[in-house]
Parts: sequence; C-alpha cells; structure tokens
Amino acid sequence: MNEDQDLAKQKAAAAAKAKAAALARKQAKEEGSEKPSGEEDLAKQKAAAAAKAKAAALARKQAKEEGSEKPSGEEDLAKQKAAAAAKAKAAALARKQAKEEGAEKPSGEEDLAKQKAAAAAKAKAAALARKQAKEEGAEKPSGEEDLAKQKAAAAAKAKAAALARKQAKEEGAESPPGEEDLAKQKAAAAAKAKAAALPRKQKSAGSEGDPEKAKAKAIAAAKAKAAAAAKSRANVDERTEDDNKNQPSPNQPTLNQIVHAIERHVGQDALIDHYINNLSKDVPTIVANPDTYYSIAKLLRYDEKLNFSYLSELHGTDFETHMEIYVHLHSFDMNQSIALKVKLDRDSPAIPSLVPLWQGASWPECEAYDLLGINFREHPDLKRILLGDDWKGYPLRKDYQPYDVEV
Repeated sequence: MNEDQDLAKQKAAAAAKAKAAALARKQAKEEGSEKPSGEEDLAKQKAAAAAKAKAAALARKQAKEEGSEKPSGEEDLAKQKAAAAAKAKAAALARKQAKEEGAEKPSGEEDLAKQKAAAAAKAKAAALARKQAKEEGAEKPSGEEDLAKQKAAAAAKAKAAALARKQAKEEGAESPPGEEDLAKQKAAAAAKAKAAALPRKQKSAGSEGDPEKAKAKAIAAAKAKAAAAAKSRANVDERTEDDNKNQPSPNQPTLNQIVHAIERHVGQDALIDHYINNLSKDVPTIVANPDTYYSIAKLLRYDEKLNFSYLSELHGTDFETHMEIYVHLHSFDMNQSIALKVKLDRDSPAIPSLVPLWQGASWPECEAYDLLGINFREHPDLKRILLGDDWKGYPLRKDYQPYDVEV
C-alpha cells in the first residue's frame, strides 16, 4: 500500500513539473514575440529563474514528504539525486542561454564573452586545484605534498598555455595578413634578441668567474681604443701638415722683402739660409754669417721700410757640435715679427753685442754668458747675473759637470 502511494505521488509531481515547464515556455514564447531583443532576454531569464525556483520548491516538498516516510539512507540518496538533477538542469539552461546570446552578439562581444568564459574556467580550475592540493596536502607527508603542488602547477600551466594557443589561433584566423606578419616579425625579433643576449650573458658569467682574465681583456680593449685614437689623430695631423706645406705662407712676401733688402745693402753672401718656420706661427727666419750678424741686425733696426725697433727675446742653445743665438725682433710699422739666428763655434763662442742697437739685449746677453759661456763683444757690462763670479763651468752646456759633485 505504501509503495502504491509513493508511486502515485511521484507521478503527480512529474505531471505538475511538466505542466509548469510547458506553461513557462508558453509564456516566454508569447512575451518574446511581442518584446524586442533586450526585453526578450530578460523575460527568458525571469521565466527560467521562476521555473527553477518552482522546481526546487517542489523537489524540496517531495523530499520532505518522502523523507518523513523513508529511512535515513534512502533520504540522503533522494537528496543527492534531486541536487544532481537540479544542477544538470541549471547547467543545460545556462548553456542554452549562452548559445542563444552568442548567436545574436557581434564578433567583438563574442570574443569578449569567450575571453570572460575562458578566464572564469581558468579561475575555477585553479581554485579547484588549490582546494584539492590543500585537501591532499593535509593528508600527505611533506614530500608528497610538494609533488602534488608541482603536478597541480604544471597542469594549470599546461591548461593556460593550451587556452592561449587556442585563442591565438582563433584570433590569427580573423586577423588580416598585415597584422599576422607584424606578429611574426615581433616574435622573430624577440627570439633573436634572446639568442643574442645569451652569449653575452655567458661571456659575462665567464668573466666574473675569472677576474684576472676580465681585467686583462679590459686593459687590452682600452689600449686598442687609445691606439686607434692616436692613429686617427696622427693621420689628421699628417694631413694638416701636408696641406700646410702645399699652401704658401702668408708671410712669404715679407720674408722675400727682408732677404732682398739684406742682399742689396749687406751683400749676396750675408745670409746662410732663410725660410718660413711652420712650427712657430709661420715666422720668417733668417740665418746670418757670424761676420755679417751685426750688420744685418743694424739694417733691420734702422731701415725705414723695415724698422724692427723692438727686441722681444734673445737666448742661446748648445747643440754639442755648435752653439746658436736666437734673436726675435718685431716691427710695429709692418706689424710683423722675424727671427735672426747665428751659429757659433762651441769651443770659443763669441759674437758682437746688440746692446748698441737695442738696450733690451743687455740682460739676456748677460744670461747667455752666465749659463753658456758665450762672449758678447763690446757689451757695456757683461757679467754673471745668476751665479757667483767663482762658479766653475756653465750649467746649460750639455757636457757640464758640477765642480762639487758630492753636494
């Protein structure tokens, strides 16, 4: 008798459930034909929610009635079946709605929906993996727990990679050829940069392992760089010097004028040499004979066209084979400087003094006499001005030996 009552109740519940579902579909269909797309979707959702709530209430009522008559084991089994059925129905309804909405949405919204669904699935899988790992970790020892974590992480990583490949493939099928080529170029450039960075990283790691070798390489690189820079500067200087040699000096006309005046007033053999000193601002330079040295200086001083009235410098130099006197003169009328040179015998260096022509020659001639032993004839007061009268030797001579070596 009890079994017949239960069967009758189940049949009545199934009939009521089918009738409610048919009524909900009819209402949704009628409302959907009159409403626009947005309201239709809302009506479908409301109808589905109402049907779901009604089915759940009915299931709870039946479970309650059956639970009062059934033992504990059968009651639990009935609850599980009812829950599984409700869950399956809700999942089917969600898939159906998603399919209907997807058919009505444009490409951009469809891609967005796919991405959201993929992200939700990924998050759900990750949460489930964490939950399982946590439950299993509570029961497993440390080694098995680490292994389980690694497996879960590997599975999640593989799943995410597969999802990314799938999305990339779907997007690539819809992308135009230009964007596809651009993506390939970016990927190739990234791979190339990574491959180039790897040897540098290995080289750096090798250098760090051997500090002496790294230091030697750095020194060698610095030397090579300095040598290259020096070579470049030398080439530039050489080219500049060649260009300067090929170009005539702007002071050449002045030198020609001075040489012509000396040859006309002093003699054709009064000069040993004459040239433009390219290493000293293109200064015109004349080399006089010791016998004509004073006559040439007098011409330069009193000639109206030349008028070198200022003696700026006078000094001597020991060349071991001979000695030389350098006299630097300046003409304010010509706005020009020249150099007058004369070579002297090293064993007995003597030359006429220029003090009668330029008073400024007095002190530098005394200095040359004091340090080199050059005798300036007819100097009004030739004396040692830096060293004492009893000093032995001349310190600026190349063969000078101090009298008191031990001091």
